[in-house]
Amino acid sequence: MRIVIALLSGALFGLGLAVSDMIDPQRVLGFLDVAGGAWDPTLAFVMGGALIPMAIAWRVAAARRRPAYGATFPAPPSGGIDRRLLGGAALFGAGWGLVGFCPGPALAALSLGGWPVALFVAAMLAGMALHGIVPRLRARVAA
Repeated sequence: MRIVIALLSGALFGLGLAVSDMIDPQRVLGFLDVAGGAWDPTLAFVMGGALIPMAIAWRVAAARRRPAYGATFPAPPSGGIDRRLLGGAALFGAGWGLVGFCPGPALAALSLGGWPVALFVAAMLAGMALHGIVPRLRARVAA
């Protein structure tokens, strides 16, 4: 059942991205272009609109002892702000600002086709694979 809920949640998220036109990188780039004179506030409204149901969901979850479909709620992250977190956030932000895509909208935009989206998703998947490989290589070199 958890897989079905995850699939439906992902589909709903993708539909929301498509309906709000957040799969168009020009929307995101227009939002980031504050000083260029062509600022597009659409992304701010989408993010603001997402805060309301999320705030309600957190309140409902806080009142529950356990999730509806699962044994326990995941523990909050225990790590603080470090170089890896800051570096990853900077890399994510730079990529988002350069091309106007982040992972969710890029996957949703695959449905529209086009080689730029496919290239971005391929590069994103390669980066994810490298993220999994590099620590193992470092451990081998250190041993």
